[in-house]
Amino acid sequence: SKPNILYLCSDQQHWQAMGIVDKFFETPHSDALAKESVVFENAFCTTPQCSPSRSSMLTGFYPHHTRMMNNQNAWGGSILDMETIGPKLQRGGYHTGFFGKWHLGNSDLGNAGWDEEVKRGPDGKTTERGIDFIQRRARDNAIVHVHTMAAMTKGLKGEEITEIGLLKRAGAIAFSNGKSSVANTRVMRNALLYGRDFDALIAHHTEDPYLSQNAAMNAGEVATRLALPGVSKAAETILLERDVRLVEMTKGRYHAATISCDESLEVVRAAKANSLPVTCGVSINHLTLNENDIGPYRTFFKVRPPLRRDEDRVAMIRGLASGEIDIIVSSHDPQDADDKRRPFAEATDGAVGLETLLSAALRLHHSGELPLPTIFRALTINPAKLLGLHAGRLVKGAIADVILVDLGQPWVVNKDELRSRSKNTPFDESKMQGRVLRTLVAGNTVYQYGGAERT
Repeated sequence: SKPNILYLCSDQQHWQAMGIVDKFFETPHSDALAKESVVFENAFCTTPQCSPSRSSMLTGFYPHHTRMMNNQNAWGGSILDMETIGPKLQRGGYHTGFFGKWHLGNSDLGNAGWDEEVKRGPDGKTTERGIDFIQRRARDNAIVHVHTMAAMTKGLKGEEITEIGLLKRAGAIAFSNGKSSVANTRVMRNALLYGRDFDALIAHHTEDPYLSQNAAMNAGEVATRLALPGVSKAAETILLERDVRLVEMTKGRYHAATISCDESLEVVRAAKANSLPVTCGVSINHLTLNENDIGPYRTFFKVRPPLRRDEDRVAMIRGLASGEIDIIVSSHDPQDADDKRRPFAEATDGAVGLETLLSAALRLHHSGELPLPTIFRALTINPAKLLGLHAGRLVKGAIADVILVDLGQPWVVNKDELRSRSKNTPFDESKMQGRVLRTLVAGNTVYQYGGAERT
């Protein structure tokens, strides 16, 4: 089969074109070039002024990605633009793409312009290409399943919704604005409205950005004692109540990413009683920790939403037991060590959670607060159903994604032994009971306790 081709076009701005190539290879896309055998055909020199010596520069710099092509001999002309070359390449069976505009000499690809052009490509689409890139990288390199949740708004700015239909067709399983809430009610309504038309799930972080601005922890007695700025639970419930009203208006599928207090649970309970398409999740941190764990300003316990009172933690457990809370999430949010070594009010929110998720959840089983089936449903089949994935089941013919767990094995969390590059776990030095001994993905062992080789 013919190789993929990434080609450049330039009138007389040869050095500018070469600069864009240099910029391109500073991005992760260079890995995709190596994997996908993308080739630079020497098509960026499309004028007589582009001499063979300058053309050879690209081969010298990037020999593994370049095959020289003489424009005049190959295409029968001395001055060719991409509108001429592109169709000829396609008729020859090549898969073509480009970066830069049709003529770099007439564009604004200076220091500030190249990045947007490279990301966007000729069809003006950004995130569909990003989804494709992630899926290709995961297919070639990942040892686990990787699924993509696309941005709900452009740049996560909360000002304009993304192309939900195109992104879903490209492979997005849901849409989120990350840790940034959409304060603009009209934008949120549009996201739910368009999401409904494409049966897309809208997952939202429910925290009013104005009420929570500069807050370091949950408002209350503990925050007062520690002299830290707090945020009221109303910052969560106000936005959640607004979103539920919008769901009632639009009938779009909605998921509250991580609720953390009894008042939010009441909102979800009422929405489900009215048969609205509303689901919610809770972080493992808010099931097993509370605001008192912050203690002497321990920044590993600074998360979003903030840790609440123990009464709220117990309410979250009751919500799981009743089925009103659908899933448990790890809230895996790695942070740089320097960002966590700052004073508590200045430290970055976030904690790692993947490697301690199950063991922390088993605390609820060993304490008698939740039965095992409820815990495992919230970690497996429920999120799979919510996201439309054929996963989380132990049935004949299903993908063999299986873990072997010793429910009684004791161990102590040591952050230095975590495989994550970030070590900001709130469970450091915590005593756990229950450990994953082996993990199989699609029938292949990808993890085995004790450092055994993968098979």
